[in-house]
Amino acid sequence: MRRREFITIIGGTALSSLAARAQQAGKLPRIGFMGAGTASSWSEWTAAFLERLQELGWIEGRSVAIEYRWAEGSTERYGEIAEEFVRLKVDVIVTAGGDAAKRATSTIPIVVALMADPVGQGLVSNLARPDGNVTGMSVQATDLAGKRLELLRETVPGLRRVAVLTNPGFTGAGLELREIQAAAKTLGLEVIAVPISRVDEISRAFEALGSRAEAVYVSASQLANTNRIHINELALRERLPTMHGFRPYVEAGGLISYGPNTAELFRRAAGYVDKILRGAKPGELPIEQPTKFDLIVNIKTAKALGLDVPPTLLARADEVIE
Repeated sequence: MRRREFITIIGGTALSSLAARAQQAGKLPRIGFMGAGTASSWSEWTAAFLERLQELGWIEGRSVAIEYRWAEGSTERYGEIAEEFVRLKVDVIVTAGGDAAKRATSTIPIVVALMADPVGQGLVSNLARPDGNVTGMSVQATDLAGKRLELLRETVPGLRRVAVLTNPGFTGAGLELREIQAAAKTLGLEVIAVPISRVDEISRAFEALGSRAEAVYVSASQLANTNRIHINELALRERLPTMHGFRPYVEAGGLISYGPNTAELFRRAAGYVDKILRGAKPGELPIEQPTKFDLIVNIKTAKALGLDVPPTLLARADEVIE
């Protein structure tokens, strides 16, 4: 028998034994999985998380139980879900953003797959040793703001005015907006901040823009993610090119995205959950940061907008959606 096979068998046996003891005690370890959007809009990310959990030996319903809750883009609902997980006494909370969960508990471990700025948001004291109940992945949203503006300017000839669709109820969006404004000043661009806190404000925001902007930077949030198709339809109607932080927005009709691979972040979040369920303390698990960022371009949207995407940008793209 090969050594690797032997180790795999031993590891699987140990975990099966752990699961059996838990079942005999009438209780499996429980994960509270808090989705900012809907089950369908998060399906790819949930699948990536579950796939990695299974690779690590955690089988849903056999060795671990998972409670799924969906906020459907509502900031208020996010808080309610976090409080529900506290009442349920789950063993670990998995989420994106992290603010609501952090407000709800200082004791239950929290793994955040998508932190805009962990220290800036006040979620952790430092990246190397979080020292609290929160750990996970930083998506470096503030660090990437300037690069996204540069790419947008490269794509839209003569770009001068950029509208930033931002949700003031999301802490990370506020931090990102400040970075966008600072980068825009360096690039000689005017920024028009457009706050959206509810679904009904999205249409009104585009109507109010009129000809004031020449492109839209969509700052990621629960609300924007859940309504990304609607946002891109409105942008296309107004003939406004869009910049996003994540691939699903471009799949939904956006023009460009530049940022980390979200599915990979959820896979890595599963690794944190594995360590915590085996006894690790979240405060001792360093915050990880992506090392690769994907540039995605939607050529179909570019053609609909009458834009000729520079060949040099297309050559750098990790994926071109046609």
